[in-house]
Amino acid sequence: MSNINIRRVIDNIRSGTTVYTPVIELIVNAIQAMPEGQAETGRIEVTVLRAQEHGLFDQVPAVDGFEVRDNGVGFNKTNRDAFDELYTANKLKQGGKGFGRFTCLKYFDRLHVESDYREGETMRHRTFDMGLENDIIVGETVRPSDAEHSGTSVTISGIRAIKLQDRSVEIIARSLVEKLLPYLVDTAVPCPRIIVQDADGANAVVLNDYLSGGEGHISEMTVPAPLFTLPATDGPREFLVRVFKFYSPRSQKSKISLVAHRREVTDVTIQTYVPEFADEFHDATLPADGGRDRNYIVKAYVYGSYLDENVSLERGAFHFGRDTDLLLGVSQAQIESAAADITREAMGKDISTRRERKQKRIDAYVANEAPRHASVAAEADFSSLPMNPSDTEIEIHLQRHKHAVEIKTRSEVATILAKEDMSALSEQVTKVLAQISQTSKNDLAHYVSMRKCVLDLFRKSLERDKDGKYKSEGEVHDIIVPRRKDSDELDYEDHNLWILDERLNFADYLTSDLPMNGPQSDRGDVTIFNHKVAFRGENEASNPIIIFEFKRPLRHDFANASSDDDPVEQVVRYVRRFRSGEFQTPEGRDHRDRDYALLRLRCVRPHNEGSGLGARRQGFHAHAGWARMVPVVQQHEPLHRGAELGQNPQRR
Repeated sequence: MSNINIRRVIDNIRSGTTVYTPVIELIVNAIQAMPEGQAETGRIEVTVLRAQEHGLFDQVPAVDGFEVRDNGVGFNKTNRDAFDELYTANKLKQGGKGFGRFTCLKYFDRLHVESDYREGETMRHRTFDMGLENDIIVGETVRPSDAEHSGTSVTISGIRAIKLQDRSVEIIARSLVEKLLPYLVDTAVPCPRIIVQDADGANAVVLNDYLSGGEGHISEMTVPAPLFTLPATDGPREFLVRVFKFYSPRSQKSKISLVAHRREVTDVTIQTYVPEFADEFHDATLPADGGRDRNYIVKAYVYGSYLDENVSLERGAFHFGRDTDLLLGVSQAQIESAAADITREAMGKDISTRRERKQKRIDAYVANEAPRHASVAAEADFSSLPMNPSDTEIEIHLQRHKHAVEIKTRSEVATILAKEDMSALSEQVTKVLAQISQTSKNDLAHYVSMRKCVLDLFRKSLERDKDGKYKSEGEVHDIIVPRRKDSDELDYEDHNLWILDERLNFADYLTSDLPMNGPQSDRGDVTIFNHKVAFRGENEASNPIIIFEFKRPLRHDFANASSDDDPVEQVVRYVRRFRSGEFQTPEGRDHRDRDYALLRLRCVRPHNEGSGLGARRQGFHAHAGWARMVPVVQQHEPLHRGAELGQNPQRR
């Protein structure tokens, strides 16, 4: 009579188990129940139990439970007492934990046992249920049996809230065979015949047949070097990798499975370590009309004593860490990564072809979209990139590599500066400077390519639309510098003044479409106030004010000399007001201490070939060869027409 708080035991079962875990547990117990040397004649039937009622649109009733029947030795006294003992050591040599039966009650409400066994020269029949309170065995009965052979039937039913999404026998059998494959392929210990079926033997699928051909079969691949060794804290630990092709994969992914005591414990998609395994593979060696899908995935099963020794009680995880393990020395990720490398080598040409295709995709991106990364791409390792990387993924990967190189270069510079021995300094400095120079070239190429993008947008803004109309002045204005702002509100990245003149980036102050002297005053498109950095004439210092006005092409409404929108008249008007002291900077300083005003009009070639102000006023039109007229107005010169336009205007 046991006395265990079974509900607490069940509640404390850790994650890592699934609804298939108890089914696997019952099948493995049935395999282990086969008399020694008679496994080849053994038979295990797994019957899918269906719900009595099913939904209106359900073609196949939902799964309610499973019955696992075998022709093993049955629940004799030894096996019965072991079942009634928590953490029994009855099957310790076979890797048993003495706990698996408790996972049945985590996913199902009931576990019922019916067993015929031999006791001396007579046959006995034992029945019992697994309890949910304090006794593991409840409702036990023992009576004489008329059966000729021993065997056991274990039924789990009343599936709980976690429903089994797989309903058809074929899909359930496929899931079971993946979990039980280490038993099915073990040549040292033959596996009994395992059949999955509906009630009355309908839709039967033999798991063993998956390895002997037929639709959806499994075949083992030749692995050139299946063994690998990893250093653990107690010495080197050896692992074995066996790789299988799974045909008709049904949207599954290639995986690496870690095995303990011939049971799959964990799995991970191989693409986690080798992205080229993301898609299915195609087997051209199979006949096209062979009656089966020629696509397949790959599963690599990893064996080793290190895995057997460190599997968890529930067989859903391992005691060592996922990414690193300082105590045991070998982590799960290390094992999976090494197994992935072996699997990649086993796939040979299939993986190399996919890598070549990925490299061509990367080369095309660098050549067409990011030539600045040419040197970076030549050194970067792209093995971790997805099989079909997007432009964004390639760019991020290149940026990360570039950043890593920069960090390394900074570290090398710091090391050089900290050294007292200068004997090898020259060679080290040359090497580091070469790295810095290459990085600078990449940055410059990026800078130029981004400016080309801005110029392409600017050029597009100057074109006519389908109605033959040009963009508004404001749209062109905003590309160069946003309106209604000044330099106190704009960062370097917020404007593109370099389109007009690179030197404008270093001016003291600029305004863009802001009133010059109160809300109702004139608003110059762009006005830039510079400081004393240039000289003219006899080395006389100059503080220029630079004015830009934008006008849409083909405008004729300011051809009249009295028009307020005439760009020349506008600029001249602004100059006079600057000189008279009407306009002030935000600090309250006027501009009469400025030596001269440098006026820049954004003009284009006129419609006719005439010259002079009259020709320019006949209208402007878009042209790739826009010219900047740069008249210079001296502070003490009279503002007559020649001074406004400049008798000998400078051109840039």
